Amino acid sequence: MTFQMLWSDCNVLDTVRARRRPWGPTRKLSCSFWFLLLFGAGGLVLFIHLQDLADMVQQQTPGVKFSGMTRQTREELCAQQQDSEAAGSAAAVRTGRGSRRGEPSADHAVSPMPFPAFAWDRVAGTPGSREHELDPPRVTKRRRKLLKTSPVVRAPPPAAPSDPPSPPRPNPAPPGWLRLSLAQDERRRLMQEVCARYRGDGSRTVTPHHVSRVYVEDRHRLLYCEVPKAGCSNWKRVLMVLSGAAPSAHAIDHDAVHYGNHLKRLDSFDRAGMARRLRAYTKVVFVREPLERLVSAFRDKFESPNSYYHPVFGKPIISRYRANASKAALTTGSGVTFPEFIRYLLDVHRPVGMDIHWEPASQLCSPCLLDYDFIGKFETIEEEANFLLRRIGAPGNLTFPTFKDRNPNAARTSAHMTQHYFSQLSASDRQRAYDFYYMDYLMFNYSKPFKDLY
Repeated sequence: MTFQMLWSDCNVLDTVRARRRPWGPTRKLSCSFWFLLLFGAGGLVLFIHLQDLADMVQQQTPGVKFSGMTRQTREELCAQQQDSEAAGSAAAVRTGRGSRRGEPSADHAVSPMPFPAFAWDRVAGTPGSREHELDPPRVTKRRRKLLKTSPVVRAPPPAAPSDPPSPPRPNPAPPGWLRLSLAQDERRRLMQEVCARYRGDGSRTVTPHHVSRVYVEDRHRLLYCEVPKAGCSNWKRVLMVLSGAAPSAHAIDHDAVHYGNHLKRLDSFDRAGMARRLRAYTKVVFVREPLERLVSAFRDKFESPNSYYHPVFGKPIISRYRANASKAALTTGSGVTFPEFIRYLLDVHRPVGMDIHWEPASQLCSPCLLDYDFIGKFETIEEEANFLLRRIGAPGNLTFPTFKDRNPNAARTSAHMTQHYFSQLSASDRQRAYDFYYMDYLMFNYSKPFKDLY
């Protein structure tokens, strides 16, 4: 109604002016023209204002897509705007220019925050400009002003940058560890090659008989196969200390080691327990030069008083292999000579059975079935045993004992002493004795002890 009245008045005014001065020197613009110009300007202002409001309402309406992205809250846009300004300031510093007036400095910038997994196009910024703004054409000055005046929960400023602490340097391996590790690799490789070449049926399963000489230490997950005359007494002392049965290896006497029943054997577990420990535990065996070990066993069991081996083994050996044996020798079994002992060992019809003290290690510990992780040697037992103890995490004050268990005053059996004992035999018996332990020599890489052996 008001619009029609204004339009009518304007027409009347134009008519009156035309009658008064139809041909004036200067022609003035009509009232209708000014009215239309004013109306158009007002409509343009109204259109821009409504467009801004439509953009804001579109962002605040749930479920409405905006420029191909998921909905963002006003707080996120504000934080993103300030992030873009901080990025622009940092870009200016990188290019050698100062920050623009009115933009926050890098010291007060809000750290970047993670956003939902949507993609947007980024426009490459020029040096000194505000880079990485989100959709710059749609962020108008009016909307930016409204967003800046809205309450925003700001993230705390990041801590001052500092150099990250350097990682701790690993402790260097003690001297000799690399050499010992490489030696173990080579020994395991050789053992596996010999087993692959000589064992017949590779599908045999492990039975309690195969692990009857294997001792278990659960606390340090260790399995140790006992090879007599190769440091087994001191190894049992170490196992007792590891299991908590004794405070010190030096305080354990011989009878407690061998007859105290402080250690568990692997064959005392059921098949599931045996299989689990064989899979998960460290399997260890220590071996010795075979003929030197044989001489050591003979000296220990037959040259020294022994209430078991003299009557059980000595008497049958003397009775079978000694001509014109005295009554006293037949009664006590004492005084067995080394040649008589070798004849008993090599006889396929022995008068008395085999004993663990001279049974080959390749039969005693079943290495082809158990596939040992650590193969130690008596000749370097102190160094290798202590290396193994450190590797399994044994207490630092526990070291392998080196004292002689029985007959401490007697000299240790050596290679020279072994030569002396075997010089009492014929070349044929020496060859047969070497053949008896041939698999030990081959599997554990010992050289031939005599030049006349083939």
